[in-house]
Amino acid sequence: MIKFRTTLMSGLIGLFVLTGCGGGEDGATAGGGEVSEAAPVKKVKLQMASAFPSSLPILGVGGVEWTEKVDRLSGGTLEIKFFEPNALVPGLEAIPAASKGSVEMAWASSGYYAGINNVFSMFTTLPFGPNATEFLAWYYYGDGSKFADELYGAQNIKYIPCHMIPPEASGWFKKEINTLDDLKGLKMRFFGLGAKVMEKLGVSTQLLAGGEIFQALQLGTIDATEFAMPSIDEGIGLFQVAKHYY
Repeated sequence: MIKFRTTLMSGLIGLFVLTGCGGGEDGATAGGGEVSEAAPVKKVKLQMASAFPSSLPILGVGGVEWTEKVDRLSGGTLEIKFFEPNALVPGLEAIPAASKGSVEMAWASSGYYAGINNVFSMFTTLPFGPNATEFLAWYYYGDGSKFADELYGAQNIKYIPCHMIPPEASGWFKKEINTLDDLKGLKMRFFGLGAKVMEKLGVSTQLLAGGEIFQALQLGTIDATEFAMPSIDEGIGLFQVAKHYY
């Protein structure tokens, strides 16, 4: 039995296309010309743990749509079941779970796991980094895909870029920010290399799952947050508790 473990990240849509062939030339047997029927294709079922709820615009919805495309393009021979965060494993544990074999696939953001390896952030967001076209050119025509195979292969997972969103802003803040000094001492939800940049400016950062951010802002556990692009942030109500967006 082949164990199939995949990690899906923010990037270009990626598809699995399964093909098969059966029988000899023109379907005839080597011995006497009788036509044999092709063996039925066995349906493969895989479980995919998501870091994002299916109701979350773009990030979560995109994961559900991806599984539907795979089912359609495989002719129903490959079924990938989307599991909500915490259904199989906590959302932020999706990639480590795939690495250990606890789940077969993960739909997540690579930068959430910079604690495993800081270089993971290269495959999600880089502060002041390449735009989408530049990143994809590096990935497909430079050494990006080879580098990804080496990086994620060391974690026993395969990286397939499959979804990409526009650049994000620095985040939502409960108080107005006018100078860099205003950032000092702030508690902020952030991740990846962006968190390292904010820490250099005196911000105390921590990683929270998307579903925990609103309450953390409401209770004062954090003073600010980044998450995604505005249309996604709106869906979890960040503008209601953090009025300043930069």
